Amino acid sequence: MGYSLTSQAQVRAAFWQGWENRPRPRKLANGDYPTDVRIEFLDFIDMLARDRLISSDLAQFVTLT
Repeated sequence: MGYSLTSQAQVRAAFWQGWENRPRPRKLANGDYPTDVRIEFLDFIDMLARDRLISSDLAQFVTLT
């Protein structure tokens, strides 16, 4: 089965594409994004995996940064 997104870079780009109508959040001093952004990213990854748009392996190790 071929997945629509096969790399971390593609997943991140797809996530940020959903933010185009609002300002992109700034990273915190420790290099992380605010909690609400990280949670939304995890929900996004979960949706992609459930819809089989990404592999379960990619879902396990993709990160926002």
